[in-house]
Amino acid sequence: MNGPFKAEYWETAVKEIETLKAMGAWEVVDRSVAGNVIDSVWAFKLKRFPNGMAKKFKARFCARGDQQLEGVDFFKTYAPVVQWTTVRLMLILEVLLDLKSNQGDVTAAFLHGELGVNKKVYVEMPLGFRKSGKVLKLKKTSYGLRQSPRSFWKYLTKAMEAVNMKVSKLDPCLFVGEKFMAVVFVDDILFWSTDQAYINELGSKLCTEGLLLEQEDDSAGFLGVKMTKTEDGHIEMKQTGLIDRIVEALGLDSKMVTPKWTPAEATPLMRDEDGEPPQGAFCYVSVVGMLLYLSGHSCPDIAYAVNCCARYMFNPKLLHEKALKRIDRYLKATRDKGLVFKPSGKLIVEAFPDADFAGLYGHEKITDPACAKSRTGFLIQVSDCPMVWVSKLQMETALSTMEAEIIALAHCCRELFPVMDIVSEVGKVVGLETEDFVSMHVSIHENNAGALVLAKTIPPEFTPRSKYYAIKTVWFREEIQKRGIKLLKIETVE
Repeated sequence: MNGPFKAEYWETAVKEIETLKAMGAWEVVDRSVAGNVIDSVWAFKLKRFPNGMAKKFKARFCARGDQQLEGVDFFKTYAPVVQWTTVRLMLILEVLLDLKSNQGDVTAAFLHGELGVNKKVYVEMPLGFRKSGKVLKLKKTSYGLRQSPRSFWKYLTKAMEAVNMKVSKLDPCLFVGEKFMAVVFVDDILFWSTDQAYINELGSKLCTEGLLLEQEDDSAGFLGVKMTKTEDGHIEMKQTGLIDRIVEALGLDSKMVTPKWTPAEATPLMRDEDGEPPQGAFCYVSVVGMLLYLSGHSCPDIAYAVNCCARYMFNPKLLHEKALKRIDRYLKATRDKGLVFKPSGKLIVEAFPDADFAGLYGHEKITDPACAKSRTGFLIQVSDCPMVWVSKLQMETALSTMEAEIIALAHCCRELFPVMDIVSEVGKVVGLETEDFVSMHVSIHENNAGALVLAKTIPPEFTPRSKYYAIKTVWFREEIQKRGIKLLKIETVE
């Protein structure tokens, strides 16, 4: 083990082994009686605050799950994580209803799951603690095993149900009780309630159930996203630490870089097959990955620009490298600005879908099939706060502007209806009147007159030119009528 934090990491490694022994995670057996023995490794991690400063050193003893045999060492592996749509909804309700929040972290989360009596998994002893001729027979799931996330989620669900917290029907990582709610992302938990005392009481009950829960003062940082409450009670989401790491990865001098006030050029970003190769000494795929995380959580303003760059991850050119650096200059100029949740007093759900019909045509080569694709973009707001945003090329080729708009509207509705359902479910817990969806003032704003007629008219007014795709895409017409959603005309300039 080498590096500037050698002592800190070794200290956490010793603590990790002591914790595992105390939890009865394994028993030491002779190698001769073991079956398939998989290797073990150490995974060291420096957990940072959203501003990039060191927060916590972690050492994990991990099994080599890639060496497991399906049907022998593991069976089912799927485990859900919370959707960020749900997290943003809870933040909106936190401001709207003045809820109290708290964050918790489960210590040695995957060690809570049980392997089962008839399931035998043998692992090499950890480096630094090995004994000749000995291996570990696991009694509990370990980090690295393929079934560990699923086992922990099942354990956590049972612990939540034991304290009268039910799993949401719409998000398996949202838990709802009479006085409080919680969302879970693996071992990170966010709690909400009308009173801080209820949250403290819930934390104590979970600890009684055997969950090693470390509670923090508030939900100031969750998965690298800083959530700050302003003086007027609103919440601002920032990822300044991630922005700084993107600047560093691109090799740009943060003091010398020229700021840009738009994230992309006015013209579309082309494939540029014959263009010059990239000249930067950075990993294009890595930077795009960080930008995708940033745009999907706290920076909807760069969603279009990042999606354009992501299309060329596996064959980037100098043109695409320059596009990445422009996004970086824009982030530098807007670094201290975050996504602010300032909900209006009423529970209003609004959707704004739009489409750019064959926007790449005339820019890309005619031989490129992507030049005929249209782009879908939409925003879904809850109480005037952004909750869902998307900018991506459509999977199928639209043959008219109206068809492109209908495809975008259908995609938007696939996201809108679950939002309405989860708002209704959570709203009942916190006392909002959401039984009648009309009272939620749900509306979709569309700027194409043909799409409006096709989407809301019953019986449908098909024409020979629209029938072939309307039957496939206008599945949401009955839902719009049943849910009482208003489909309104909006001007393109708006």
